[in-house]
Amino acid sequence: MAVTKEVVEQALAKLRLPDGGDLVSRDMLRALSVDGGAVRFVIEAPSPDAARAMEPLRAAAEELVAGLPGVGSVSVALTAHGPAQQPQKPAPSLKLGGHPKPQAGPMKPAGVKHIVAVASGKGGVGKSTVSSNLAVALAKQGRRVGLLDADIYGPSQPRMMGVSKRPASPDGKTIIPLQAHGVTMMSIGLMLDPGKAVVWRGPMLMGALQQMLGQVEWGDLDILIVDLPPGTGDVQLTLCQRAALDGAIVVSTPQDVALLDARKAIDMFNTLKTPILGLIENMSVFVCPNCGHEAHIFGHGGVAAEAEKMGVPLLAQLPIDLETRLAGDGGTPVAAGGGDVADAYARLARGLIEGGIA
Repeated sequence: MAVTKEVVEQALAKLRLPDGGDLVSRDMLRALSVDGGAVRFVIEAPSPDAARAMEPLRAAAEELVAGLPGVGSVSVALTAHGPAQQPQKPAPSLKLGGHPKPQAGPMKPAGVKHIVAVASGKGGVGKSTVSSNLAVALAKQGRRVGLLDADIYGPSQPRMMGVSKRPASPDGKTIIPLQAHGVTMMSIGLMLDPGKAVVWRGPMLMGALQQMLGQVEWGDLDILIVDLPPGTGDVQLTLCQRAALDGAIVVSTPQDVALLDARKAIDMFNTLKTPILGLIENMSVFVCPNCGHEAHIFGHGGVAAEAEKMGVPLLAQLPIDLETRLAGDGGTPVAAGGGDVADAYARLARGLIEGGIA
């Protein structure tokens, strides 16, 4: 008999928590997926301390699900929200989008070791998905990670990271970022009405980016990942000129039309003297979950050839799959769990760590 999500949830609902309730009633299950006999899910604790104490519960949940009829393998990951913040004043009215203030030189927030931009020449290639999953994968490997959603016209990280709370402020000036899946994150989407369009000119965009870099209490971070908007506009120019960037990662699909725009993004970073840390080929292959057939929907090898031509690393070739989309829409990036895609992001994260970037 084939196992289903409903059967798994019913089983986990019988596993009582020490302080009452269960994983289902307390809404602690994330990214539950059933692929044939392979079951994967994430248990999200309310805090890092609670997560450390819940390892026996994670093991018990894994054993319980493994005993269900039709289950061949189980992967259970633990993640956590950041520590609960003390009640604070509402986030200040920062007049986001004001003109930028003069700077003495490139800015790097205090306590942040590295700033890395994730960019693309065009939209729709999965840049934001790569950013959120890379951040979570790095956090799972013990890095202190920040994620700044600088895609001001189309901020998607709040949805992908599963946060919606408006950031708070202790003094009406600085902003306390949110925590999700072990990552410190900030997005203009948390400060504005999600149903309203951002209709700003260049100076307002530059001012908003400067504020999110300089007025957010990022704390001590090994790496701050900046999810840039697609293209080669004012936000990219501002970041490269006003922030102490360690480099940029360019994301593209293998198809020629995406590579045309990716080359423009690469040329922009070269013009602005920003190092290219490497390229990522996203949506590289689709593996049929039923028969295992591999289909190269967007072509194959185009980004690898471009990386070789430029003499920069090909950092990863990431597949396209349904679980990644469902996990992103559900607010728990696929890298927080287990499986082939999570493993691919883990390898990408290890490469950056070994290269001294994170």
